[in-house]
Amino acid sequence: MRTRRIVPSALVVATTAALLATGTQPATGQQGTADFTVVVEEGASTDAAKAAVAAAGGEVVGENAAVGTLTVKAPPAGFVQRVSASDAVLGATGLKPLGAAPTETPRNREWKVVEREHLGASAQSPAQSPDATAGMDPLDDKLWGLKLVRSDLARTRQAGDKRVYVGILDTGVDGNHPDIAPNFNRELSRNFTIDIPSDPNGEEVDGPCEFRGCVDPNDHDDNGHGTHVAGTIGAAANGFGVSGVAPNVSLVNIRGAQDSGYFFLQPVVDAITYGADVGLDVINMSFFIDPWYMNCLDNPADSPEARIEQRATITAVQRALNYAHRKGVTLIAAGGNNHEDLGHPRTDAQSPNYPVGTNYPRAIDNNTCLHLPTEGEHVISISSLGPSTKKADYSNWGTEQTDLSAPGGWFRDGFGTPWYRTNENLIRSTYPRNVALTEGNIDEAGNITPKGEAAGVAKYCSGTTCGYYQYLQGTSMAAPHAAGVAALVVSEYGKKDKAHPGTLTLSPDKVEKVLIKTATQRACPVPRTVSYEREGRSPEFTATCEGDAQFNGFYGHGIVDAYSAVTRGGSFI
Repeated sequence: MRTRRIVPSALVVATTAALLATGTQPATGQQGTADFTVVVEEGASTDAAKAAVAAAGGEVVGENAAVGTLTVKAPPAGFVQRVSASDAVLGATGLKPLGAAPTETPRNREWKVVEREHLGASAQSPAQSPDATAGMDPLDDKLWGLKLVRSDLARTRQAGDKRVYVGILDTGVDGNHPDIAPNFNRELSRNFTIDIPSDPNGEEVDGPCEFRGCVDPNDHDDNGHGTHVAGTIGAAANGFGVSGVAPNVSLVNIRGAQDSGYFFLQPVVDAITYGADVGLDVINMSFFIDPWYMNCLDNPADSPEARIEQRATITAVQRALNYAHRKGVTLIAAGGNNHEDLGHPRTDAQSPNYPVGTNYPRAIDNNTCLHLPTEGEHVISISSLGPSTKKADYSNWGTEQTDLSAPGGWFRDGFGTPWYRTNENLIRSTYPRNVALTEGNIDEAGNITPKGEAAGVAKYCSGTTCGYYQYLQGTSMAAPHAAGVAALVVSEYGKKDKAHPGTLTLSPDKVEKVLIKTATQRACPVPRTVSYEREGRSPEFTATCEGDAQFNGFYGHGIVDAYSAVTRGGSFI
């Protein structure tokens, strides 16, 4: 992983003290409370931090000892500044609800802009699929990504081991989907979020609570993103629907996102440390942590409170990543869909993405700002390719961050050919029936609607059992291809895990080495600067590839290769 360690400088510490001096005082008779994550200072006493919380008017309602965070309820005005003034507290950030319905939140709209670009786009209908070779499951003929990473060949040697556990840190997993159920571990799966019907302003957040206590079951996904990711990693090769890159491994839902698609700090941190504690081998992270696209140590455009919040986020996330790495977890993350070189970031105009309409332009200093979790230490960052193996127009890139590349789909690939703007250029994977119904892609009887047909939604049935499948694109779809290959590496070369009997384990550093050494190298295109204007993009999408065939900003060390990993990887361990 090619990451930068950001450490607060003496200047930043001094600046923090000056900012804290301007903190808002408690409001007299203030009504209502909000939820906060408080980060304990390194080396400080947790009891001292709890005392600081109480002194600032808060109440501790939860604790993550592995990372040193406290979940707190407190009157919102000025709490962040007050509690952060204590030497025992590094900082704090709010756990904020989202002010929109599940299908219409800015976060979901953001996903739809990239991941569902094909919706309503009058996609072409080619005479045949981009990869017409028959697959291993009935619908695998459309899974060109599966073939590109050579999972079809790898499974003749290693199809995955049930003793290898892959965590899906996402919006949930539909554990009852016919392609997920055979590999789904319900016992270990957890949901670290609570649905929020409405925020203090009465605006819908996750919609009405469907289950008692407003906590969705561990096998439920009201968004669809997590189920799509899970299917790419490990849909069973069971003669039904589709199969995944590692079709025999165990899938574990460690949900850290709201139904509405936001990933906030505390649920994410809790999911990572839980996954490490129960012995997960791989965790896939196809997201960035809201509400900041870029978390900065000391951005002049930010308020005092915002600076404290971002420093707390950086520290808490890195502690969680360090903890998981020490516990043997290979961490895979999506590189991001903002079509920028993360080593030379553009102005961040989308943060904060909550409350709605509060975002503002922020110049980004590459030395003091991070896109998390993909720019965290111990994280393998994945860029996205189309079926032609060209870098997808939306994908982030850069020699500082990109470790490997993988199929993520690109709707506009194949310009000048019948494949341009076709659904088949995207990644097909598992789709929860409840989400397909909510989005109008199937009717109450389970039949695909005209809207669903245009989106490429597929249905496969065996007897009375039916499963649904949708097309998406994004680095969120690329990362699970890499996570699946990582799971195959552990399956092939892992040893019995003494800490977790009945499971396998392999050092994440060894897994990363195998992935890198067995990847299919790709040189930068010629010319190195690629314009996407003929595909209909603005000049902002233009990307320049730096590096050589062994390592470059578009492909990292190369395209993940499952067959090479399970047949040649042993020589690199």
